[in-house]
Amino acid sequence: MKQKTQVAEIDRSLYDFRYDEDAADFLSSGITPEIIREISEEKGDPEWMLAFRLKSLEIYSRMKMPVWGPSVDGLDMRNIVTYIRPKSRMNTDWNDVPAHIKETFERLGIPQAERESLAGVGAQYDSELVYHNVRKEVAQSGVVYTDLESAMHDPQYAEIIRTHFMKLVPPADHKFAALHGAVWSGGSFVYVPAGVKLEIPLQSYFRLNAKGAGQFEHTLIILEKNSELHFIEGCSAPKYYEAGLHAGCVELYVGKHAKLRYSTIENWSKNMYNLNTKRALVEEGGRIEWVSGSFGSHVSYLYPMSILNGRGASAEFTGITFAGEGQNLDTGAKIVHNAPETSSHIDTKSISKSGGISTFRSAVTVHENAAGSRSSVSCESLMLDGISRSDTIPAMDIRTDKCDIGHEAKIGRISDDAVFYLMSRGMDEQTARAMIVSGFAGNVSKELPLEYAVEMNNLIRLEMTGTTG
Repeated sequence: MKQKTQVAEIDRSLYDFRYDEDAADFLSSGITPEIIREISEEKGDPEWMLAFRLKSLEIYSRMKMPVWGPSVDGLDMRNIVTYIRPKSRMNTDWNDVPAHIKETFERLGIPQAERESLAGVGAQYDSELVYHNVRKEVAQSGVVYTDLESAMHDPQYAEIIRTHFMKLVPPADHKFAALHGAVWSGGSFVYVPAGVKLEIPLQSYFRLNAKGAGQFEHTLIILEKNSELHFIEGCSAPKYYEAGLHAGCVELYVGKHAKLRYSTIENWSKNMYNLNTKRALVEEGGRIEWVSGSFGSHVSYLYPMSILNGRGASAEFTGITFAGEGQNLDTGAKIVHNAPETSSHIDTKSISKSGGISTFRSAVTVHENAAGSRSSVSCESLMLDGISRSDTIPAMDIRTDKCDIGHEAKIGRISDDAVFYLMSRGMDEQTARAMIVSGFAGNVSKELPLEYAVEMNNLIRLEMTGTTG
C-alpha cells in the first residue's frame, strides 16, 4: 500500500467539499467606493456605518501592504469578491436553513455539537450569518447572543454597538484593519450581564464556500463585572486554486473581575490568506484566556493582543501552529501591561514539516504605571525535517524596573534516540514519531474543547504519515 508522503495528499474531505455558487449573488470584485455603497445598501446600514465604511476605505487606500512578515504578493485585492448576497435570511430554526447550507454545517458537526455541549451557536456561510440560536435558559439569564447586524439595528443595543465597534481595533491600525472596516459583514454580538457565569460555551463557526472571495466577520463580546464566558470559534474553507482571504476582527471587553476564554481553531485551506485581528481590553481583576490552533491557510498573520488596563488584570495565551508544505504561518501574541500588579503568560508550540515555515512573534510592553507586574513567554518549535524552518522573534518594551519578566525559546528536531527507544518497545517508526509530536503538543491539546483536541490529534497523525525524518 502506497504511503502518503505529502501534506497535499492528505484527505481533507471534511473541509474540502463545496457547492457551486450563483455568480449573480456576487458583487463585483475589488475595492471601490461604489462597491462599499452597494454593500451598505444591501445590508441596510445606518448612516453612521456607511460613513465609517467610506472613511475606512480612504485609510485603506493610503496605507501600504505589510512587508515585515510573510509575502502577500499572491493576494490581489482586485480579484477578491468582498460580498456575496445571502441565499437565506438569518434563521433561529435549523429547519428553515436552506438544504445545501444545512448539509454543510451538519457535515462539520455543528448541529450535533449544539445539541450536546453548547449554550448557543452561530453559523456564518460566506458573507452572512444563516443561523443563530441560544438556549432558552441562557437567554432568560440576560445573556445576548445574536448576529452583530441585528444588534446594530435593535434600539436596545444600537448605541452599544456604535460606541464599541472598532474602538479597540481602529481602521488606522493596519491596512487589513482598514479593509475590514470598509467591507465587514456578519459576525456575532455577545453581551453577558454582571454576575452571570455561563457554565457551557457559546460557539460561532465561519465557513467560506465561494472561490476567489473574502470573509470579513466582526465579533464583539462585552462581559460586565463578575461574569464568565467561554466562547469557541471555528473556521474552515474548501481548497481552490486561487487566492481567498479571511480578514475578520474580534473585539473583547472584559469587565472588572470577569473572565473570558476565547478558543479558536483555524483550519483554512491552503489557498487562503488569513489576516485576522483580535484584541481584548481587560479591566481590574479581569482575566482573558486565549487558546489558539492555527492549522490551515497559505499565509497567516495572527497575533491576539491583550491590553491589561486595570490593577490585577491577567492574560494567558496558549497556542499551537502546524505549518506544512506551502504554508508560511506567522503567529504569536501581544500583551500590554497598563496597570499595576498585572500578569501575563504566553505559551506556544509550533511544528513545521515538508518545507513549511513557522514564525513566532511576541510583543510584551510594560508601562511606567505597571509596577509589580509579571510576564513570562515560552515558545518551543519542532522541525520534522531538514527543509522546514522555524523562527522566534520576541520583542519586549519594559519601562519600569519594578516588574518580573522572563522569556524562553527552544527550537529543535525529533531526537533519534527517542525514536529508537520507542521502536525498541515495539512501535514502528511512524507511530513513534507521531507519538513524540503528540506529546510535544499535549499541553495545548488539553486546553482545547474536546472535539477540537481530537481534531488536532487526528491532524498530527495524518500529517505524520510518510514522514521519515
